[in-house]
Amino acid sequence: MSEDRFLIVGLGNPGQKHRGNRHNIGFMAADRLAAAHGIQSSKVQNKAIVGDGRIVGKAVLMAKPQTYMNLSGEAVGPLARFYKIPVENVLVIYDELDLPFGAIRLRESGGSGGHNGMKSIINHLGEGFPRLRLGIGRPPGHMPVPAYVLQDFHKNDQPLLEEVLAMAVRATETFLAEGVQMAMSKYNGLVNGNP
Repeated sequence: MSEDRFLIVGLGNPGQKHRGNRHNIGFMAADRLAAAHGIQSSKVQNKAIVGDGRIVGKAVLMAKPQTYMNLSGEAVGPLARFYKIPVENVLVIYDELDLPFGAIRLRESGGSGGHNGMKSIINHLGEGFPRLRLGIGRPPGHMPVPAYVLQDFHKNDQPLLEEVLAMAVRATETFLAEGVQMAMSKYNGLVNGNP
């Protein structure tokens, strides 16, 4: 029997102008994970930048959809089918308005929570895939949500952003090594690395 493969997806918008946006924290986490494990993400396949490698002994395909956020499923669905990756082995990492900046949450499955990238993936895969939500908090005052998520993280956000990305890497490694339940028990409820 062939070895199970995992698909780790970071969500964001392509292009230099979006690189530092809050909406791109999923891309940032995927880049950090790939770099930590020497995975080169250079080829484009099924509308995503992909890289193949191993993390904690598991065969992993890293993917960053290049469709823009709202059409992410057009990349994720075909990739999962092409590589015959079971839906429970697809982990999607993305930004979450309803969590404070510095908090992360893993879930085994569920709805989109109003996130357009997740709506698109659910349309292509169903709801049964695990997800890692990285909190970005709500916009201040009366700032519209689209303007807020497409704004870069501030300079004074950088130290906490670094911690969040490091925590996302550890949570993903735990998910791969020990399963989603163990990763949830270790990382859910942590804010800024602390219970």
